[in-house]
Parts: sequence; structure tokens; C-alpha cells
Amino acid sequence: ARPGGAAGAGPAMNSIKSVPARVLSRRAGHSLEAEREQFDKNQAISISKAINTQEAPVKEKHVRRIILGTHHEKGAFTFWSYAIGLPLPSSSILSWKFCHVLHKVLRDGHPNVLQDCQRYRSNIREVGDLWGHLHDRYGQLVSIYTRLLLTKISFHAKHHEFPPGLEVSDEVLEKTAGTDVNNIFQLTVELFDYLDCELKLSESVFRQLNTSMALSQMSAVQCRLAPLIQVIQDCSHLYHYAVKLMFKLHSCLPADTLQGHRDRFHEQFRSLKSFFKKASDMLYFKRLIQIPRLPENPPNFLRASALAEHVKPVVVIPEEAPEDEEPESLIEISTPDALCPPQVTSDLFQQTFGPPNGIRDDRDAQIESLKKEVDMLRAEMEKIKLEAQRYITQLKAQVNSLEGEVEEQRKQKQKALVDNEQLRDELERLQQVKQDSDRSLRLCAEAEKKANATEIRYTKLKEKHSELINTHAELLRKNADTAKQLTVTQQSQEEVARVKEQLEFQVEQVKREAEMKLEDQSVQMEQLRRELDARRDELDQAQSSLSHAKQAGTELSAQLETLQAEKEQLRRSVSEKERELLSTRSLVQEKELQLSQEADKASREICELQGKLLEKSNQEQSLQQKLLDEQFGILQEAVREAEGILRDAVAKLDDPLHVRCTSSPDYLLSRAEAALESTDALESGHAQYVASMADAAALVGALSLFAHLTADTIVNGSATSHLAPTDHADRLMETCRDCGQRSLDYLGELKDKQTLRRAELGDVRRALRGVLGLAQELRPKSLDIKQEELGDMVEKEMASTSAAIEDAVRRIERALLDAQPFFLFPYRILNSCTDLMKAIRLLVMTSTNLQKEIVESGRGAATTQEFYAKNSRWTEGLISASKAVGWGATQLVESADRVVLHTGKYEELIVCSHEIAASTAQLVAASKVKAEKSSRNLGKLQECSRNVNEMAANVVASTRTGQEQIEEKDTMDFSGMSLIKLKKEEMETQVKVLELEKCLEGERVRLGELRKQHYALAGGYDAAEDGEARPAPAPRRGILKKPALAQKPGHVPGPDREVGTSEEGGYGAGDTFVP
Repeated sequence: ARPGGAAGAGPAMNSIKSVPARVLSRRAGHSLEAEREQFDKNQAISISKAINTQEAPVKEKHVRRIILGTHHEKGAFTFWSYAIGLPLPSSSILSWKFCHVLHKVLRDGHPNVLQDCQRYRSNIREVGDLWGHLHDRYGQLVSIYTRLLLTKISFHAKHHEFPPGLEVSDEVLEKTAGTDVNNIFQLTVELFDYLDCELKLSESVFRQLNTSMALSQMSAVQCRLAPLIQVIQDCSHLYHYAVKLMFKLHSCLPADTLQGHRDRFHEQFRSLKSFFKKASDMLYFKRLIQIPRLPENPPNFLRASALAEHVKPVVVIPEEAPEDEEPESLIEISTPDALCPPQVTSDLFQQTFGPPNGIRDDRDAQIESLKKEVDMLRAEMEKIKLEAQRYITQLKAQVNSLEGEVEEQRKQKQKALVDNEQLRDELERLQQVKQDSDRSLRLCAEAEKKANATEIRYTKLKEKHSELINTHAELLRKNADTAKQLTVTQQSQEEVARVKEQLEFQVEQVKREAEMKLEDQSVQMEQLRRELDARRDELDQAQSSLSHAKQAGTELSAQLETLQAEKEQLRRSVSEKERELLSTRSLVQEKELQLSQEADKASREICELQGKLLEKSNQEQSLQQKLLDEQFGILQEAVREAEGILRDAVAKLDDPLHVRCTSSPDYLLSRAEAALESTDALESGHAQYVASMADAAALVGALSLFAHLTADTIVNGSATSHLAPTDHADRLMETCRDCGQRSLDYLGELKDKQTLRRAELGDVRRALRGVLGLAQELRPKSLDIKQEELGDMVEKEMASTSAAIEDAVRRIERALLDAQPFFLFPYRILNSCTDLMKAIRLLVMTSTNLQKEIVESGRGAATTQEFYAKNSRWTEGLISASKAVGWGATQLVESADRVVLHTGKYEELIVCSHEIAASTAQLVAASKVKAEKSSRNLGKLQECSRNVNEMAANVVASTRTGQEQIEEKDTMDFSGMSLIKLKKEEMETQVKVLELEKCLEGERVRLGELRKQHYALAGGYDAAEDGEARPAPAPRRGILKKPALAQKPGHVPGPDREVGTSEEGGYGAGDTFVP
């Protein structure tokens, strides 16, 4: 507070009574145009403060001013005139806050706001479409939020009975729904769509957040959660209206017709209940809104009495505490001097700042009393507000119970009306039955008269009918006799014709048989005649020869008798031969007939076999084609699976949840080499499949291996980029994305039979070689020490560290002996430094024992040097950690000496303490890498690490205490200064503050550049300072937090880091650190 009259200027400016009359007269003289300009200016300021790019929730006071502005001008013209000029496409957070403010303006603003928003629907839709096509976390939420706002504007523009705040009575709801079932049905569907948009926004917000109690207090999380307050208010009303309309629909339509409505309502009920439960568990909502609880089960619409059990969910917004608003100056000092005389300026100065030389007047006392009265009134007002809030809650509960009773009475009334209507229908039905019975009696009498007349007519007709029957029977008998005679005649004629045909056939058959016999006999006679002629010729020759040989006498006669005997024998043989010939012919004919039958049978069998052979060949071809199709289908399934794996890996490049995953360049190098080797097997399998498409086993196996290894390379490349420098990280991300795209293009060529044969892996190999090259570049440079010397190096460094710590302990003990006990604060600081050195010495000894245990359990038959050489990365980590501990101990002793001698700074001790804690944590982390969990030395080491942290905290606490005690000695006494001198000192102090802030900002920039250079050189070892450093990862901007203190080169933040392991199990530069 300013002394004198200046101290009371603030309250006097906020009190209307204290404003001079001349100032009020000047303000009253402002024109309407000036007021409009001031209104536009205030609205522009509120809009710019409410809708900005800061990831923090919108302040209520700015939104309240915008809403009051809409009521002031009875519309949203001014709001939209400034809103359309906002650079919404440039920032997703800006668009998100714009949607939030627009939602609140729609709900709480002037009713004409809805009409003004109708004209800017296209602008809202363009913003949503723009961010919906971009991969941005806020952008996706903006796309969903704009769809909700468009649905809200359309619904309320169509149904004017529902205000944008959705607060209507049940009578208005009944009147809006009406009695038309189609109108009720359509209104219910629109409410369901409205509620779906609200729930989709809440689900999208919760999907992006960790819903723990602690996270809800972060400003970035509250920025997303703030619009859900309006969503909760809308959902409570929409749920109540949907329940009412569903019960009304079930009273008008069958239950089966509304099965779809019930299913949709049950799904929304589960989603809304889950939303309310998550929101009520978050601390952020507990102080801003009272969220209602929904019943365990949804309402049973099939039971009409269940409507009485429904309780309207009521959302209560607690009375907000007044925020610290910026005071608005009621005195316009910026008025030109020409408009007022110098005397007025002097009066204003005296009234505002008081008389000179700090003399207090009555107005100061009045201001003090008014302040006290305002505080008392504010406290009483808070009590009244709390009491009113409690009464409001009780009254709302009573209103809910009364509404339930009214609803029960209304249902009883509806039931009575239904019963009355049923009784009226029953009475009308009985009257109708009575009228029908009277009509039936009259009809019965008329029917009896008609029946008598009909019976007389029937008797006459019956007599005539009997005569006709007799006549008809006589005619039928005559007709039957005539038909019988005709049938007999026709049968006799048919029998004669049939016998005649049979006789003709038999005669013809006999003729054919006779002709055949005659032909056979003629042929036989001709043969006998030829034989007989031949025999006669022979006989004539014999007789001629007998005549010529008369001299032979008896010899010839004997020969003649012999010839005759031979003739007889020949005749008999001829007859036998003829019989044999006949039998042979018959056998030949039978054989020919049998052969012809067998030939026919063989031809039929050949045809059948040819058909079966053709069928087998067709089946073989179909099976071959089926085998090819199955192999191609298996290949396509493998290709789809590989595409899914690769797409999932590529999607992780843009997944915000993957940002915290890290990897080392060495592991990325091994994955990239394995993926590059898998391309050879894939190319070989592709060549085999192209040569023989009946076997895709080799290609499928190679494809699966290639997909997994390539996806692993992409994911680890993304994880490695999170710890790489910005340039390398961007190049690595682009190379991994290009690798995924090239692999997907290659898989796309395998999906088509036309492009399958010419698919090439050249682009994929080039992309993998690019990842391999970047991994080689990111690999840290190792120590320039031979591997066989690493073991000796570890022992030397541990020994030198122990010696440095022992020396530091001795130096501090000597300083304690030299320090005077009555100098309390240096003595305490040295004592805490001694405790810290002892704790570090114990930690180094325990770490040495643990390392020996690790070497003995892990080396096997190898020597200690061979074990250290085999695990060179881990060994280098131990060497670096031990160097950092020794260096930190030395620096702490030197800083303590300088502080005790009053030549140093307390800040040096604080920085050295933090440095030692970080270095010892690095040593513990390096030792834990290869230690077994059940090791006793590991437990002792962890206990020693905690002890070191406590001792370092004691050093920092004692140092800060001494610093505060010394600073408290300098007291500031300004009691003897005048007002003008105080003002001058204040201005000079402000100048110094600005200079120091500028200097501080420059030093911070320098510190940032030093850290960047440190991260860039973290892979090597800087020998400029002491020839000893440890490799450290280069963190990505925006992922790792800024370290709290300056650190020496080559050293990384320690206590809360995570140490990864390389392939050798060691501790190297590729390990992961997450501050």
C-alpha cells in the first residue's frame, strides 16, 4: 500500500461517494457514441482474454462480461463481429476456447443470440471440418464440439419452445409434444440425437485424459474439462425430457414398435451414468458443480407406474466466489488539458493523492472505516449466500418431491379418465347390442312369413320335380340300352380287325421262312450238282483209262473195285465235311454275334472311361485352381495382417501416448539390421512364389517376419527420436514414416495378381538403410580406452573416488576444528557437509562391494578384465558415475571453505549438494543395472542412496537457513522519507528490477544455449575441463522438463531418471532418462 493519501486512492476510486462532483459531471457529459465505443472496447478486451492460445480454462469473469454484453445490446452482433476475426485455423486451443465461450453464450446469453448464431453456421462448420481433417488432439475435440453446437442451434431454431438453456416445465413439454404420435416420435428421435452429440464430446475428452484425481488440477487438463460443465447441465435436462417422452410413447404405441427406442435409450443411459460417475470423482468438478446421481437401472417403460419412480436429475451450480477483477478507473485522467483549467488538475491530484508531505486528513479515516464496513458486509454476505444456498437445496428437494406427488396425481387422473372412457365404451356397446336384438326380432317375424310362402312354392316345385325325375329316368334307361348295343358292336369289329392283322402277320412270316428255306436248299443243290459233275468227270476219266487198259484184266477190275470203295468213302467224308462245315458256320455266326456284342460292350466301356477320365482331368484342374486360389488367399491374409502391423506402427508415430516411450540408438541399429536382413528372405520367397504359385509358405513366413521387424524398427525409431536432437529427431521420424509408406506400397503391389510379379523391395531397402544410417549417427562415441584396460580403469576410478571422498572428509573435519562454535551457521553447514561426506563414503564402499559381487556372479570362467571388456557399456557408465561423485565431493569441500571464509556464495553449496545427489544417484543406477533383486548389497546400496539424499537435503536446508538469517539483518526503514522521495525511490527500484529481470532473462537464454550444446555433445567426452565426462542423451524439446539447477558438462539430472539397458546389459549413452 502507498503511504499517505496514495494509500486510500484505490478504495476511493471504487466508491461512488468519494468521486468528485466535477468528475461525475464530466462523465455524464459523454455522448452515446462514446458509450458505444467504450462498450465495444470492453467487449473486445473480454473476448481477447477469454479466447486465447493459453492451455488453461476460460475465466468466468470474462465470459460473464460477454454474456452481459449480449443482454445489453439484445443480441450477439458485437461478439460475432470480433469472433470472426479470430485466427481460429491457426490454433486448435483457440478454436476449443471459442467453442466453449459460444456454448456458454448460447445457454446464458440473450434469446436473440440464437438468431445471430444462425447466420454464422457456415463459419462454425468450416472450423470443425478444418480441424477434423488434421491429426491434432484439440483439433479432434473441436470437430466434435462444432457438430454439437450446430445440432444445438438447429434443434432450438426448430423448437422455439425449448430455450438454449433447456429449462422448461413439464406442462410446456406436454404442450410441445402434443397428442400426435408422429410428432412425439420425431421429437424423441431429435432429443436422442442431441444427447448423442453431448455424450460423444464427453467421451472424447475423457479418452484423451488420465482421469486421476491429481491430473484434474492441472491447467492443461482443466482446459479440456471446463466445457463439460455445460454438457452436464444439458444432459440432465435432455435425459429428463427423453424419459417423459418415452413413457408417453409407450402409452400410445405397442412395446414391440418401440424396441429400437428402448435399446438406444438404454445405451445412452449407461454412457450418461458412466460420464456422471467419472465427473463426480474428479476434484475439479466437486467445487464447481453438484452432479446428480442416476438410478442403478434405467426406467422400465413397459410398466406405466414406473413413471412415478422417476426423479428429475437436478444440477446445482454453487455460488461462485468473487474473483479478483481488475478495477476500472472512474476518473479519466487521459482527458486533453485544453478541456479543463489547471486548477481542476490540481484539485484532482490533491483529491486523488492527498496533501503533500504525507499529512493524513479525514478522508483517510473515512476510507479505513469504509474498508472495514465493506469487509464486514462481505463476510455477512457470504454467510447469507451459504444460508440461501442451503435453503435453495432444501427447497429444490421439496420441489422434486412435490413434482413427484403431482406426477402421481396426474397419473391417477389419467387412469380415472381411461376407466371412465372404458365404461362409456361398454355402455355404448350394450346399447348397440340391444338395438341389434330388436332388429333381429323384426327380421325373424318377416323371415317366418317368407318361409310359409316359400314352403308352398316348394311343394309345387317338388311335384313338378318328381315328374321330371321319372321322365329323366326312363330316358336314361333307353339311353343305356342303346349305348350297350353300340359298345358290343364296336368290340366285335375291333376283335375281327385284330385277328385279321394277326393272320396277315403270320402269313407274312411263313412266306419269309419258306423263301429262306428254298434259298438254302437251292444253294445246297447247286453245290451237290457241282460235286456230282466233278465226280462224273472223274468217273469218265477212269472208264477211259479202263478201256485203254483192257490188257490189265483183273488188275484193273481190282483197281476199279478199290476206286469204287474209295468213292464210297469219299462220299461219306464229303457228307461229314458238309455237316462239319454247317456246324462250323453256325459256330462262326455265334462267335461273330458274341464278338459284336463284346465290341459294343467294350465301346460303351471305353466311352464311360473317357467320360470319367475327362471328369477326373476337370476335377484335377479345378483342384489345381483351388490350390492356387487358396495359396493366394493365404498370401492375401498374410499381406493384410502385415499391413495391419505396419499401419499400427506408423500410427504410433503420431500417437501422443507414445511420446513417453524411449529407446537407444544401439537397439534401433540392431532392429534395422534385422529388418534389412529379412528383406533378402522376403525377396527369395517372392521369387519362389512367382516361379511356383502353388506354394506360398516361404513368402508368407518371410512376409510375417518382415512386417514384425519393420514395425519394430519404426516404433523403436520413433522412441529413439524422443531423446535425439531436434534435427536428427525430425529426420528420423520422416525416415521411419517413409519406411512405413514404402513397405505399405510394396504390400499393396502383392495384393494384385497383375502387379505381384513385378513387386520390388528397392525402395524399402533404401528407407531401411536411411534408418540404419541415422541410428549410426545417433550412437554415442565410446571412451578411447582399450577394452582390456577397462577393468583396471574401473578399479582405479573407484579407488580415486574413495580417496577424493576421504580427503574431502579430512578437510571438512579440519575446517570444523578451526571454526568457532559461537559462529553458529558456518558450524552447522560444515557439520551437515561432514555427515554428507560420510554418507557418500559409505555409499561408495557399498557400491564397490556390489560391483565385486556382480563381477563374481557374472564372469563365470572368464577373468575380471574379460567381464568388464564384455560389458564395456556398463563399465563406461560406472567409470563416468565414479568420476562424477569424486568431482562433486571436491567441489563441495571447496565451496564450503569459501562460504566459511566469507569469500564464497551460499548458492554454490546448494548447487554442489544437488550435484552430489544426482551423481550418487547415477552411480546407484549404474550399479543396479546388473545386480540381482535379491542381493543384500543392493538393498544396502539403496538405503545408502536414500541416506545421501537426506544428508544433501540437510546441507541445502542449513545453507538456506543461514542465508535467510543473514538477509534478515538488513531491515528497510522508510519512515523518514517524504511522499515525493518515496515515489522517486520506488521508480529507481523499478528500474533496477527491470534491469535485473532483463539480465536474468539473458542468463536464462545463455543457460538454455549451454544446455543445448551440452545435449548435443553428450555422446562424446569433453576433455576441456578435466578430461572426464559421461555420455548423456539429448532430450527433445517439449518432452523433458528444464532442470532446476545448472549442472556441470557431461552430467544429467539424476534422482528420478530411468536407466535403460543395452544389448550387453550395460549403462550407456543410449539409455533413457525421464526427469
